[in-house]
Amino acid sequence: MNRSVAPTDPKECRTCWLRLTQREVELEHDHEGEWRWQLAAAAICGCLGVAAALGAAWSPKGALAAYILAYIAGGWFAAEETWEKFRAGKIDIHFLMLAVALGAAAIGQWTEGVVLLFLFSFAGALEHFAMERTQREIRSLINTAPKTATLVQADGSEHEVPVEQLRAGHRLRIRPGTLFPVDGEISEGETAADESTLTGEAIPVEKRRGDALLAGTLNLWGVVEMRVTRASEESALQRIIRLIQEAQRQKAPSQQFTDRFGSGYTLSVLVLTTVMFFVWWLVFGRPPFESGTDGSSAFYKAMTLLVVSSPCALVLSVPSAILAAIAAGARRGILFRGGVAVEQLAEIKIVAMDKTGTLTTGELRVESVESFPAGRETDVAELAYALERLSTHPLARAVTRYGKSLSLPERPLAGFASVTGCGLEAVSASYRVRLGKQSWVLEGASLKEVNIADAAGQPGFSEVWLTHHGLIGRLTLRDDIRPAARSVIEALHARGLRSVVLTGDRPEAAAHLKEVLSVQDVRAGLRPEEKLAFIVALAQDGQHAAMIGDGINDAPSLAAAHVGVAMGARGSDAALEQADLVLMHDRLENFLKAFDISVAARRIIRQNIAVSLGVIVVLVGFALAGHIPLTLGVMGHEGSTLLVVLNSLRLLWQGRSTSQTP
Repeated sequence: MNRSVAPTDPKECRTCWLRLTQREVELEHDHEGEWRWQLAAAAICGCLGVAAALGAAWSPKGALAAYILAYIAGGWFAAEETWEKFRAGKIDIHFLMLAVALGAAAIGQWTEGVVLLFLFSFAGALEHFAMERTQREIRSLINTAPKTATLVQADGSEHEVPVEQLRAGHRLRIRPGTLFPVDGEISEGETAADESTLTGEAIPVEKRRGDALLAGTLNLWGVVEMRVTRASEESALQRIIRLIQEAQRQKAPSQQFTDRFGSGYTLSVLVLTTVMFFVWWLVFGRPPFESGTDGSSAFYKAMTLLVVSSPCALVLSVPSAILAAIAAGARRGILFRGGVAVEQLAEIKIVAMDKTGTLTTGELRVESVESFPAGRETDVAELAYALERLSTHPLARAVTRYGKSLSLPERPLAGFASVTGCGLEAVSASYRVRLGKQSWVLEGASLKEVNIADAAGQPGFSEVWLTHHGLIGRLTLRDDIRPAARSVIEALHARGLRSVVLTGDRPEAAAHLKEVLSVQDVRAGLRPEEKLAFIVALAQDGQHAAMIGDGINDAPSLAAAHVGVAMGARGSDAALEQADLVLMHDRLENFLKAFDISVAARRIIRQNIAVSLGVIVVLVGFALAGHIPLTLGVMGHEGSTLLVVLNSLRLLWQGRSTSQTP
């Protein structure tokens, strides 16, 4: 993936990026429906061409006028593209098409020129139609984003302010039927949210105090107050927009291959055509410009060679399939971050998955709070809440929700630090407090009051330990396995993929997971660097693996994997930035849809390249031998272009056909 250079002033750069995003969308909106104008121009070109051909016997001058108008209609957009390229010092296939059409007219073959321009403009309309399909998602997301919000001041007064002015900590009032303007959490009231714009899930999501809210989702019935947790340019909605835009800019390996057939190839074709004109004229004795009735002139044959050599179909073969695949995925909440992800996902043989938030819902709930010695459960809960409210891990979110639901006080902390793979630590009331893994938290602590047999916990449960000035505590949390997890694992195996779970959880919980889900391999008790080492080892062995995760601790593994997959709009920023693929529905089963789309895209790309190259080779061979009329060359060349575009558009329906998997 392409990585941008870190800005000097992050806030200023994010604001500039947001403005740039909106400007890009406005420019794209200006070109919205352009394919309709191209289609209309193609239709006009075709109708005038037919009228001219039929009326040539009755009114030669009227037929000539109709041919000229047909040329103008069919070549208008190609002329615009050619002029833009000329201004940039480049030439491409649009120039070739115009040259061939004008050459056909020069030798009196107006009909062949009209056929060429009709098919070329029709193929261009289909190409722009495919591109516009991929822009609809981002336009709808931009339009979804609220422009203003109701800011609640300290004295209780309300003011409407632009969302760009909102910052973390601001208090907003959201009324029923309005959209949540930024990411935040409920501080007062209860409601339900329609999150289908981001997750694709139509079922309303209940929202209570402390629950997270996502920008662009709909408040259904309750008047609530929310506390802003992220500025508008950092919201989940804007992240999705950024991911889609990055996906559209990135090129696949196959597309990089076809890009080599650019200006250099065009110049080569022009040189070859010029050389062959003189060969047919001076060597084989063909008349230079007289067209005749059999197309025997050297110029006629040169024009035929020129049109069949143009790589229109080859140039469109990959980007049309990539754009269609991205559009098919985006409509289903699957965001491919560019053509590289589309192609590489089909190459994987192993699927490595994190446990929490991937195979499980990630929405933990606190089952119990224990203290050693007994009777100080409230102290354990308050200290855990004070630490976890500063973290974004799924365990932290559960403890934070638990603390807010009980209105626990926020104890002041100093020296807060996150120890990767172990937990959190800080200083409270002049004493160090640790929260996290048992082995790390209880390191050097007295265990006389702790029942070690209970410390192992039960399968299906998670736990965090706490120590503070002689106090030892444990919070037990439950994280339910996703309902579709088992069927997804079985579907992966049916597709010939190997399943591996990489988790930092206890071996007992991992063994339970392996038994319930029939996972082929489970590695428990792993730190982030150990997960990374496992993925790197697979790569060194030549085994292409996808890594699915959602947390900050998964980010290194996502970056190292052949394809990194991040779970949902609620995934951490680090995971989303490192991922090649984002499952916005927060549904593990969408990975199967993404894999099927990738396999289909790879197959269609190969078909397109084979067809386009095959047609060029065959037609050029006949053209060099001088045994193909211009009309047939035009039909073969433009027919292959139409076939490639239509074949790519099949991916839109391929995405629909996988909607029921597994």
